[in-house]
Parts: sequence; structure tokens; C-alpha cells
Amino acid sequence: MLHRAFKIVIILACIPVVLMLLYRPSFVHPPSTLMLADLALFQGYDRQWVPLDKISPDLIRSVMMSEDGQFCAHNGVDWVQMRSVIDDALDGEETRGASTITMQTVKNLFLWNSRSFIRKGLEIPMALTANVIWSKRRTMELYLNIAEWGPGIYGAQAAALYHFKVPASKLTARQAALLAVSLPNPIDRNAGKPGPGLRRLAAMVERRARNAGPYITCLDQ
Repeated sequence: MLHRAFKIVIILACIPVVLMLLYRPSFVHPPSTLMLADLALFQGYDRQWVPLDKISPDLIRSVMMSEDGQFCAHNGVDWVQMRSVIDDALDGEETRGASTITMQTVKNLFLWNSRSFIRKGLEIPMALTANVIWSKRRTMELYLNIAEWGPGIYGAQAAALYHFKVPASKLTARQAALLAVSLPNPIDRNAGKPGPGLRRLAAMVERRARNAGPYITCLDQ
């Protein structure tokens, strides 16, 4: 029985790796687990895939500066941030998220949405593997096409049209920053109808994005 259980674990572990290899070509447009859940519940969803060069550079820079400023430097996991979170947890302090864009991408594609140590434990090896299989550019393209930006609204194109009535390529710097800062909680944070707090966050991210040149060089590859 132990041998059979071990074989099952190996097979289950291989499934995401096989899917990562299948998702590597740019012509493959995978759905997220949330999209599949919407379909299973007969709710439907809006996602219009666009290649990365059809997404406003302002949105790419804003998302990176808001979500993962070290995206081009780490190997899929930001170990400095991860150690800080672990130290806070051991000290009994409230922990904050330490998910990189790579970790969020594999979570959206292969895992569930609620926070748990089990999910985080699966995210880390998946992110390390994805960083080997996918280029940074492909990871960013996947992320921006599966990220949730409202109930049933997935990807930059659908989000730009829904919130600002423009395609993703035509987003202004402020609109891009509003979309970026709404990502941690897109149900409660409405990029199209921001409150004062969201506008302040967007202004800060917009300033960071203006000076993001040295941080985004990996997307040129």
C-alpha cells in the first residue's frame, strides 16, 4: 500500500509539470482554476487573451512594482520576503503575503484560492519549477491573462474594458496603477470606482512604475 501511495503521489506531482510544459508556447491560452470553477457553477466568465506586447507597458510596470518588485531577480520565490514572513509567524505576529508573481501564477493555474500553509507548501516547489520551464516574459503574460479583476473578470483585456472601457493596450498610467493595486482583493477593490485609499495606493505605485526601468529588463528576453 505504501508503494502504491508513493506512485500516486509521484503521478500527482508530475501533472503540474506536464501542464507547465504544455503551457510554455505562447499560442496556448490556459484557464485558471477560478475560471473552471465559474464554468462548473454555470456562471461563466469574461477573459479575452492578449499577448504581452498588446498590454500597456504601464500596466506591466505597475503590476510588477505593486506585486513583486524583485520579479526579474529571484528564481520564482523571493526568499528574503519569505524568511521575513516565517520570522513574523514564529514571533506570533500577523503575517503578510510573500507570494511572487510566479507563485501567484502557479496558484491561479493549479491550486485553490484560500490561504493555507498546505497551499503555500505546494506553491513554492511549483514556482521554482515554473521559473525553469517558463521565461519571465511568459510568466508575466500568463499572469496578466488569468489574474482576477472582478467577479467573472479575468485578464488585463477584460479588466481594462470592464473598468475603463478601453483595451489593455490603451490604459493610462493612472488606470494601470489602479488595476495593479486592486489585485490583492479585486472583489472589494474596484479599480473603476476607487475610494480615497485606493487612489493613494495607485499614486504611489504610479510613481514607482515611472522609475521601474532597471527592474523589468528580464521581460525584453
